[in-house]
Amino acid sequence: MASIQCVAVASCFSLRKQFPSINSSNPSSLVAHPTTTTTTYLKSLSFSRNLSETIFSNGSLAMKVVERPSRRSVVCEAAPTKKADSAAKRARQAEKRRIYNKSKKSELKTRMKKVLDSLDVLQKKTDAQSEEIISIEKLIAEAYSAIDKAVKAGALHRNTGANRKSRLARRKKTVEIHHGWYTPASPLKV
Repeated sequence: MASIQCVAVASCFSLRKQFPSINSSNPSSLVAHPTTTTTTYLKSLSFSRNLSETIFSNGSLAMKVVERPSRRSVVCEAAPTKKADSAAKRARQAEKRRIYNKSKKSELKTRMKKVLDSLDVLQKKTDAQSEEIISIEKLIAEAYSAIDKAVKAGALHRNTGANRKSRLARRKKTVEIHHGWYTPASPLKV
């Protein structure tokens, strides 16, 4: 609090230097200049936040220290007057998640469709080479990655993701068996 009072005293001394016509010994000095009014003097005093100006009835200027509380609070005038409805917030969050999950599922379906279409084309070829499956394996790896990302994001259940991966692997194996590039092992006899 002492620092505030020192600031107020220092401000009073600097005001007397800036306005020589304001003198505490001569209360009628404000009336000495008929063209100058008290409001012009007070407009220049508005820079100080620690001081409060009042004009007494005799025309002299008195200053006093304004005490501030030790806590400072921030007031936001643009804030709504009541809290947002929690159901409305949940609806907004659900819409964001729906859009996010929809994009993950769309990417997943696109990747799977590319793999399945390329496998169908390869199966229908009569003169297919075993090296052609390498490009399809890259597509399968991209599809697996998309499935894993969708499962990690929660857009797809982990069992559904595993079923989709299994579907791609079985289809690839079917094509390899069809062209004779893969022969399944004979079942074990117990």
